[in-house]
Amino acid sequence: MFCNQCEQTSKGTGCVTVGVCGKKADVAALQDLLSQAVASLSRTVRTARERGVEASGADRLACEALFATLTNVNFDPQALAGYVGRISEEEARLRERAGLGPASWQVAPDLAGMVSQGERMGYPGSQEPDADLRSLQEILLYGVRGVAAYAFHAADLGQEDQAVYDFIHQAMAALGSERSLQEWLAMALKCGEVNLRAMELLDAAHTGTFGHPEPTPVRLGPLAGKCLLVSGHDLRDLDRVLQQTAGKGIFVYTHGEMLPAHAYPGLKKYPHLAGHYGTAWQNQKQEFAAFPGPILMTTNCLQEPQAPYAGSIFTTGPVGWPGVSHLVGQDFSPLVHKALQMPGFAAEEDKGTVLTGFARNAVLGVADQVIGAVRAGAIRRFFLVGGCDGAKPGRSYYAQLVDALPPDTVVLTLACGKFRFFDHQLGDIGGIPRLLDMGQCNDAYSAIQVALALADAFQCGVNDLPLSMVLSWFEQKAVSILLTLLYLGVKNIRLGPSLPAFVSPNVLQVLADTYGLRPIGTVEEDLAAMLA
Repeated sequence: MFCNQCEQTSKGTGCVTVGVCGKKADVAALQDLLSQAVASLSRTVRTARERGVEASGADRLACEALFATLTNVNFDPQALAGYVGRISEEEARLRERAGLGPASWQVAPDLAGMVSQGERMGYPGSQEPDADLRSLQEILLYGVRGVAAYAFHAADLGQEDQAVYDFIHQAMAALGSERSLQEWLAMALKCGEVNLRAMELLDAAHTGTFGHPEPTPVRLGPLAGKCLLVSGHDLRDLDRVLQQTAGKGIFVYTHGEMLPAHAYPGLKKYPHLAGHYGTAWQNQKQEFAAFPGPILMTTNCLQEPQAPYAGSIFTTGPVGWPGVSHLVGQDFSPLVHKALQMPGFAAEEDKGTVLTGFARNAVLGVADQVIGAVRAGAIRRFFLVGGCDGAKPGRSYYAQLVDALPPDTVVLTLACGKFRFFDHQLGDIGGIPRLLDMGQCNDAYSAIQVALALADAFQCGVNDLPLSMVLSWFEQKAVSILLTLLYLGVKNIRLGPSLPAFVSPNVLQVLADTYGLRPIGTVEEDLAAMLA
């Protein structure tokens, strides 16, 4: 196997025997084959549409299949093989309607054959001998996977744009073809542009369904009683859980990236949405083992379930692990039944609260106050410190940086990287909290809109704002967000804790020269440079 798509990849180069995430060689091969199957489907979709043949059935399916290839989403060989089969069947139907004849290659009829195919073929673009051209194709592939994840979430809530689907097919169909370095770089930046639209759709889906987030204190300690834990990112799944547990004496807790759900009026209206439990995804083995109720994993972030809770963890959507109960459709009754069977928390515990809900409407609602504080000198600088958390050493940098910031600075944060410092008491500046949690990684659109609005108010470009971006990355949605920032022309981003293994030295130099993209250094050196 070879997999280098996440930040924790082995030795900083690539996992070659087993994934650091727990992915085995057969799963890696099937994910490569699934990507190849989507690429083949995309080529057929584009040809069929040129002939006037409707192909909408392929759009959502391609997004769901690509979502299943993200880091820490699906580790189940049978489930991945099922996706390959569905993609192949959809392509065959489409080719028949378009009069195209059979595809140039056929999927093997059994699991072992599919694994062998994946091992031979690799991911789309992997056969490119030029390291720089291969690097840019990998950046594009991983960025498209992130776009597909956002589009999948948005579509589930009724928000779609054919232009997003069209680009996904365009990019997947292009992988492996002969193009210049500049052409691949342009397509990667186009991925960033399309990702901005996908995030806009998701923002509209969330706010249109559940209302705009409001600053909300969230309880960290448990209440006595039956309990259920929801992790991941999918707010629709959380809503379904809350609906199906209403009146049953079950307290529902969020975990990881679900923390910002407490700020949505349409979700916090449920009195049994009791609080937040635990921290970021990489701590789940310890935290889940101590949770006295069932756990639902709704998106990426899954690790190998451990014996103490293997029988009480459930997956849904594109998430999967061999032997773990998978909920299909909208019926979560097995999960609810399990919660009623398990003991729940024996006693209430007070662990304080944290604030969330500072999405774009909340921040821009007090924009005059914020702008006034900047002009008066009360706020010297904003620091966007956000992104993915992880287990690899070096991520303590982000908490140390936040704690070292002077009292006339404000921290904007989002995604699970905030769990390094989400409960730190930073105080406020004239009533404006110094730590503003803007939401999930899915809410990056909010942070971008706030930056653009502030630039407009100060009549300057984003790069001229008193704003420094210090980002942590882990998986492919972070890649798509970074491409969006580069598409918008944002410069001087600091990225860590290490740079992507799939970015070649020459490509990295281009990004450094063009955008000032750089790795994090020491807290002291970086802070001095950003405050200068």
